Amino acid sequence: MVSIFPKNITNNTIINQFLRTLKTKIMLKIFKNLFSKSESDTAVEEAPIDLITTKLVQDSFELVKPIAPAAAEIFYTKLFEYDPKLKPLFPTQKEGAMAEQGNKLMTMLASAVAGLSDLDKLIPVLQDLGKRHVAYKVEKSHYDTVGAALLGTLEAGLGKAFTPEVKEAWTKVYTVMAGVMIEAAYE
Repeated sequence: MVSIFPKNITNNTIINQFLRTLKTKIMLKIFKNLFSKSESDTAVEEAPIDLITTKLVQDSFELVKPIAPAAAEIFYTKLFEYDPKLKPLFPTQKEGAMAEQGNKLMTMLASAVAGLSDLDKLIPVLQDLGKRHVAYKVEKSHYDTVGAALLGTLEAGLGKAFTPEVKEAWTKVYTVMAGVMIEAAYE
């Protein structure tokens, strides 16, 4: 398989860069906003995902929709390349099963991206999804690899449309979504 990344960047480097992004002050502020709000808070607080971020993610996902089957294939190829130990969690031996899994992935992503316009409705869906993934033997650490695979897939699928702003928006959105899922499932 041809890598979309420069030869001097290894898969571990990509994952480590993504991990650093997950640990930024933005993440702490997002979780503070998501999980620490009280009814008595009267100060205007920044939304966990702002309108510009939402628009960048939603608009760029429109470009992914026409190539959804290819995007799903790229995603799982990258996921298994970054962490081959994840392969047994998926139906890779059954003919046609990974195409079906890819369809589920793209449907879930489309729903989640559309749901960015109404986070109050999206958060319980993500919490439920996080809890269900525990039964699939998904571990906290897997979310980092999934995030890196998602960003790599978007870069490959969107090409020049995967601008630094779009990458930052997707990173922020995935960080929030993964955080909500992890919080619901493991904490």
